[in-house]
Amino acid sequence: MSITEIYEFLAKGGIMMIPILLSSVIALTLFLERLWALQRNHVIPARFVQIVTDLIKKRRFEQAQALCEGNDSSVASVLAAGLRHAGKERATIKEVMEEAGRREAASLERGVGAIGAIANTAPLLGLLGTVLGMIRVFQQVVNQVGTSGSGVVNAGALANGIWEALVSTAAGLSVAIPTFLLFKYLTSRVDRLLDEMEEHSLELAEEMVALEHAAAPRIGQPNAPSDEPEAPEPEARPSASKAGEAKP
Repeated sequence: MSITEIYEFLAKGGIMMIPILLSSVIALTLFLERLWALQRNHVIPARFVQIVTDLIKKRRFEQAQALCEGNDSSVASVLAAGLRHAGKERATIKEVMEEAGRREAASLERGVGAIGAIANTAPLLGLLGTVLGMIRVFQQVVNQVGTSGSGVVNAGALANGIWEALVSTAAGLSVAIPTFLLFKYLTSRVDRLLDEMEEHSLELAEEMVALEHAAAPRIGQPNAPSDEPEAPEPEARPSASKAGEAKP
């Protein structure tokens, strides 16, 4: 089919073909943008995570925090939130990381909901086009019966309304089905990335807490305060010279 034939075919679908085609363009644009943004190297770069892990194991928390704050990936924002509270209790570190993770989840899911909305709306637009087409059909039937008075309806004159109803329904479903599949794909991809990011965050949080406990002084180690009372020092005995002087 040529471009002219395609245009004529779609034009017979009626006015509802405009929002249906516009929805398909918006859905495709959002999908391509999310597909680019949800690449693993943009969300959880493996090399970056390894470098931060090595810095944390070396207790170089400030350098790891500066590295995370200078990186624009999602996992970097979560790790930076935890590193700002390095040295605190595990519950505190986990809480701030979870809060940062929720913000990053909202950022990753941006636009995905709109694709789902288009997948749900496109069939309704096609159904509305069907209803409008059938209204036109029945309107033509009433007009023909009223003018002729014989009750005979010209089937050829009703073809345009029926064509509009069928084309708009097919167009709505043609947009909705692939859009729904794209929506489910992006949703599963976001879920996988969030699970992996949460796993890395919890591992590094546990690593920070373990290093802090290992570095804390313990009883019985050098320079550690002892709870036992100190033994009294023995009294000094007089020297021999002083003892001789004391005799008469």
